[in-house]
Amino acid sequence: MARPTDSNSPYRVSIHHNNGYHYASTQPARVNPKTGKREYRHVYWGTVTDDLKFIPGKNYLLESIEERGKLIFPEGWDLSEIDKLSGRRKAGRPVIESQDENRLYGDIWLLEKIAEQTGLRFDLMSTFDGDKEKVDTLMTLALYLLCGRETYNQLASWQRIAKTPWAKPLSSPYITRFTQSITEQDRMAFLRLRARRLHDNELCAVDSTSCSSYGHSLADIHYGRNKEQLPLPQTLEVVVYTLDGHMPVYYRSFAGNTPDSRSLAVILKDLKQAGMKRIILITDRGNESIRNLELYIDQQQRMIMGTKTGQKHVRQLIDEFGNFGHHPEGMQVDPEERIYYLQKDMDYQIEGQRDNLKKADNLKLNLYFDPIRRGNELTDLDIALAAQKEALEASLVNQIPLDDDETLKQVYRFYRLKYNAKTRILEDFSLDETKVIRCRREAGFFANTTHGLDMDAMSANRHYRLRDEQEKYFALMKGVLGADRQRTSTETGKIGRSFILFVAQIMGCYLSHVRKTKLGEQFHSVADVLNEMRPIRYIEHPNTKAYITPFVGKQVDICEALGFEIPEGCAPDYVVKKTNKGKRGRPRKNQLVVKE
Repeated sequence: MARPTDSNSPYRVSIHHNNGYHYASTQPARVNPKTGKREYRHVYWGTVTDDLKFIPGKNYLLESIEERGKLIFPEGWDLSEIDKLSGRRKAGRPVIESQDENRLYGDIWLLEKIAEQTGLRFDLMSTFDGDKEKVDTLMTLALYLLCGRETYNQLASWQRIAKTPWAKPLSSPYITRFTQSITEQDRMAFLRLRARRLHDNELCAVDSTSCSSYGHSLADIHYGRNKEQLPLPQTLEVVVYTLDGHMPVYYRSFAGNTPDSRSLAVILKDLKQAGMKRIILITDRGNESIRNLELYIDQQQRMIMGTKTGQKHVRQLIDEFGNFGHHPEGMQVDPEERIYYLQKDMDYQIEGQRDNLKKADNLKLNLYFDPIRRGNELTDLDIALAAQKEALEASLVNQIPLDDDETLKQVYRFYRLKYNAKTRILEDFSLDETKVIRCRREAGFFANTTHGLDMDAMSANRHYRLRDEQEKYFALMKGVLGADRQRTSTETGKIGRSFILFVAQIMGCYLSHVRKTKLGEQFHSVADVLNEMRPIRYIEHPNTKAYITPFVGKQVDICEALGFEIPEGCAPDYVVKKTNKGKRGRPRKNQLVVKE
């Protein structure tokens, strides 16, 4: 009869000697799926000194606090290093055990204050169950993207000159393992916490950008329509950005060949799981399709969606105007925007579950006409027609082989071409009058569609134009943060890197908005603000309280714009400490005077 197994066996720590080193290890068992036999492996949690002092290692630091608590250490081991960890440190008077340090701190101080003000650090602590070591490490990696300007290979060197939340040097192998420890469950838990900070009717823009890669190992990397026209495989990075709060609240990666219109279904499911149900989505024309319109109606999602004027129902409305002079009859003019507008109710219903019909909620088409825009588009059309005709005549005379069919459709879209399929030599061409007439008729018009909103046409247009503010997210991502290329080779690493990038973007977008609205005349970019704050230093000496160097000049203006209180003793204002009180000590006794 086999001996019953002890449930605590996988958590009992013992010393394993290997190549002259003493490791604190456990030996959990697993069943080999091929042989069916039980196998044991060593898991190293740290090292053990000769006097039985446990030094935590990478596995211990990367594990959750709950799993750490399950480990059973032998009696007599010195576990004082565990108690020194910030997550287990008890409240009390701090002990000053530092060495002489003189490190950069101003930019890090500013971003950490932003993390507190936006609730970012609080949400991270909740996501990782109060594991302060993990949160400090994650914050250090996110801050490095904004302040370090190098790859993670140089992070340990940067920690020597900067006062970072996590003081221990972060090597490249440790960073790889740390990023791989962040899971999809962590991502969704964090998004749910950020969703609680949104208010009802929050305007949220949905947009995407392509991110190229030098490698070919990630599953999402495919060749697609690269917006930078680079011959590299890419992924599609989608973000939802709040136009009221001015920061991102959702992100996800898709395969590089996924059209925007096909990614919307997954985005809506994620937003629902994250608790973002009462928001108003704003999407551009790339997300417009009948499939997505019916998806909005089925899920009763409120939205403002950019609409192509080439759509059948929009084109029919434009054709009803016929030939017109300055502006179409029946459209009203807005004195402030100086454009004409028309709002039309639309009836649309879909088949729901159990053969029930779902009717669209307040579905409206908003059509706009800009006379100045019409003049520019008609002029551009004439220039394009002349340039295309000249190029085609040159190809016909010189017998130059044409490009591929996809390129021809884009470059010569107003002409019908006749050419030899084998030699690709142009034989004849003619103007496509139907396309030209259609383009002239639609010049100056643009449109959007609203659902679930009691909103007039001009309000919808003003809200839709706010979507351009989201572009600063991608500008920050591919500029200051240096995330214009994929630098990961594993799927687990991609999850962690994206999470860290999203955390950095929350701080960066908040700072970017304040800079634009309150500091625009003094600073031209987020990098300029951080460069101005960087010279502030954090100075430490043994057995002495650390101090921060003074805030001067524009550094004070930055703190005032963000509403941050300057640390004590660092502000330019000086409070006089002079007092009228007497000297310290026992009060002087009155002397007895004897009268004669």
